[in-house]
Amino acid sequence: MPTPINAVELAQALIKRPSVTPADAGALDVLEAALKPLGFKCTRLPFGEGSERIDNLYARVGAAAPHFSFAGHTDVVPAGDESKWSSAPFAANLREGRLYGRGAADMKGGIAAFAAAASRHLAKGALKGSISFLITGDEEGDSVNGTEPMLRWLKSRGEIIDHCLVGEPTNQQRLGDMAKIGRRGSLTATITSLGVQGHVAYPHLAKNPLPKLVALFDRFAKAKLDQGTDHFQPSNLEIVTIDTGNKASNVIPAEAVGRFNIRFTDRHTQASLREWVKDEILRFQAEHGGAFETSFLGNGEAFVTQPGAFTDLVCEAIAAETGAKPDLSTSGGTSDARFIKDYAPVVEFGLVGATMHKIDENVPIADIEALTRIYERILSDYFARF
Repeated sequence: MPTPINAVELAQALIKRPSVTPADAGALDVLEAALKPLGFKCTRLPFGEGSERIDNLYARVGAAAPHFSFAGHTDVVPAGDESKWSSAPFAANLREGRLYGRGAADMKGGIAAFAAAASRHLAKGALKGSISFLITGDEEGDSVNGTEPMLRWLKSRGEIIDHCLVGEPTNQQRLGDMAKIGRRGSLTATITSLGVQGHVAYPHLAKNPLPKLVALFDRFAKAKLDQGTDHFQPSNLEIVTIDTGNKASNVIPAEAVGRFNIRFTDRHTQASLREWVKDEILRFQAEHGGAFETSFLGNGEAFVTQPGAFTDLVCEAIAAETGAKPDLSTSGGTSDARFIKDYAPVVEFGLVGATMHKIDENVPIADIEALTRIYERILSDYFARF
């Protein structure tokens, strides 16, 4: 039987690979080398062409149900100004009981805990079902050539995931304080107000697009979409830009572009919100005039994994190792769970995310070890109950 994986050492090895999206930099090679001796069949799944090509890894041990999958990503965001780091961002230094490096929290530490937990569970004896790893290199990027096409590939082969755990850094202050059972949806609207360019001294010969756009956006900013639900905080609409690209002080611009993002509950869908935005524009035009063009970019629907046997199992394992039952939340941004939920019930639980994407990203070594124990307990309880 292979030696169980040391989670901290594997996390260091992963961090030392500067896998800034879309580069893999050998991170998946490190993970594959750790999983193969455990009996995992590893399949590399590259998607995309040229500069958009992304490498991904699907690894599975066992062929029977139930099939439990760990999902996550080895790609990381850029390090930023490396001179501001207390140690090199990809050196994976251990210092004063903490592991420093880009990806320590988000989420190479979590992936290392996945692997270490799986190695411990497999060392206990025959596997009842199957364990898999669904690891992408395109979560921090456009998320086009990663988890979603991997899931389609699995479906085309008839492989069914029964339950999935995503190792994103879900905790706020301490390990065990929060698990994610869903996420709000995200929709971005870009609205262009059309006018007529002219000299500011002769406004009657021009048509300024800005006042109409500002008034329209004030209307959107004051809108109340809902009051939230049992599992979701209220939807919110946030204006992120109003711009003309106009650098001249004596020119009325021909057009102005504004953009807002809506994070929405399961009371809405991208389609329903698109129609709401369009209807609001038509009502505004009927009252105030103006000419507008609108486009949308969707980044996921709202979803929730209803509390039940699976969420209870995860929460009980967390409580057993940390002494506290986690809050079940749908807060935060999007994650690849938004793709997985169409294929299997999914819960997210990982490290504390306080330093993710920041200079000197780091996590306590003790948290990586505790997370490994939590994941190991989840596997043991899962195959005993399902």
